[in-house]
Amino acid sequence: MTELPSDPAPPAAAPKRGGMLRSSAIFAGLTLVSRFLGLARDLVITAKLGTTFAGDAYVTSQQFPNLFRRMFAEGAFAAAFVPEYAKRLGGEGEEGANRYASDALATMAALTVALTLICQLAMPWIMYVYSYGYVGDPAKFKLTVILTQITMPYLPCVVIASLFAGVLTARGRFIIYGAYPALLNVVTLAAILPVNDPIRAAYAASIATIVAGISQAALCWWGARRAGARIRPKSLKLTPDMRMLARRMAPGIIASSATQINLFISAILASQVAGMRVWLQVAERFYQLPLSLIGVAIGVALLPRLATSLQREDHEDAQAATDQAVVFGLALCLPAAAALVAMPGFLTEGFFARGNFNDVDAANSGKLLFHYGWGLPAFVLIKLLQPAFFARGDTRRPMIYSMISIAVNIGLGVALFYGPVGFPGIAAATAAASWLTVLQMWLHLHRTGTWRPTKRALGKIVRVALASGAMGAAVAAASYFRPVLEAPFARLQLGPLGAKEITVLLVCLAGGALYPVLLFAFGGVTPAEARAAFRRRKGDVAAPAADLS
Repeated sequence: MTELPSDPAPPAAAPKRGGMLRSSAIFAGLTLVSRFLGLARDLVITAKLGTTFAGDAYVTSQQFPNLFRRMFAEGAFAAAFVPEYAKRLGGEGEEGANRYASDALATMAALTVALTLICQLAMPWIMYVYSYGYVGDPAKFKLTVILTQITMPYLPCVVIASLFAGVLTARGRFIIYGAYPALLNVVTLAAILPVNDPIRAAYAASIATIVAGISQAALCWWGARRAGARIRPKSLKLTPDMRMLARRMAPGIIASSATQINLFISAILASQVAGMRVWLQVAERFYQLPLSLIGVAIGVALLPRLATSLQREDHEDAQAATDQAVVFGLALCLPAAAALVAMPGFLTEGFFARGNFNDVDAANSGKLLFHYGWGLPAFVLIKLLQPAFFARGDTRRPMIYSMISIAVNIGLGVALFYGPVGFPGIAAATAAASWLTVLQMWLHLHRTGTWRPTKRALGKIVRVALASGAMGAAVAAASYFRPVLEAPFARLQLGPLGAKEITVLLVCLAGGALYPVLLFAFGGVTPAEARAAFRRRKGDVAAPAADLS
């Protein structure tokens, strides 16, 4: 993909001092739209495919490429590329930054295309390991192999999109970065809605994944070019810069993706139970929404701010930025975690029990969701604490912590799965292993003095926890009295929404309205602090300002 010659791009604006949380809010708002579209996509796919063998095969075809996508596109590559690109943009100007990004584009494209080809050729043997529980069902195993071969080329598309998205974040442009994931949901819905047969629907959704990947890469390329970047793919050369990028990525591949690797291991065990990968998929959707909106959104804005602060040797701002990110991150994720723990079965049945996904499937998903609920704060904290390491060029230590976490997850997951806990033990092991990673990160940051939460920050966290616990108790009571709450809506039908859907939506809305009142009452966050966090003030140090054009 070679660009035609064009006029020189205007100089990139220097990173502005603005509201880090304001940039996070813009990104989170766009992610919210994408996640709701994703929820709509999942509702349709789950109803059409359910826990049939086509449903298990389709979920596998999404999970396997997503392991590499999350490692390359959302984890190690972003952590290694974005700070270096931002530094070159500020120090060497457009020419140096464009040259570095062009080399990275050629390197990552070659790497992911090669990986895709290898996986496609070896897919039957890979699935013997990853989906060994399917081997006893030849039709299911064959469909799984074919669908995963179809979706595997999504990897190079989304990695290319991630590179251009990283260019946008380094330039303070968050609009396209937050919006481009929604294309996958829109394209998949358009492909699957007209199809009713489960097998044909699985094929349609898999092909739509590739179409969406190409569209995402094209959109992010257009956005980066519009922002002033002139990045042209070149011949593959392992320059010193690219070798350095590879060295930074190697440990980061594990460090940034511990949660995803733990989920990958869980999926291997889940192949032994028919329909369990679908149960896991449904449970994961509930905690991935707050994880994306909170952990990833604040982490995206925090990393360039920390990199800029450290470059200026402004350690006070680095401390303040991390304090602010952790307090506000927990203020947003702890109530979600409380709700997931308080009413997991109510949520899974209310939203997903329809079509080929019945009440028993929903109840089993709820058992998994309970454990993901108490693991959610750990998932978010990993995203918030990693920038404290990555901004300082330290990817080795998080890698070690993540390897320990993965080992614990494997051992504990197998013990619980084959022991008295059964299949919910898979989610419990993932949550426990993630908390271990958080503990290791916090101990190192505290011991070295890199980051120690202030007494004020600790006090805020305690108050946030109390407010979240009170809200969790309220929705738990609503779940217990569910039959009473559903009774007034027994004969009401609003399109696809019946009594159970209306009730769970109202309970969620009521919990969402109650929490800010409790948060302000307990003093976790004051109204003035909430307004100040999102107000752009001259002289405040923060992430690059969001692009509002």
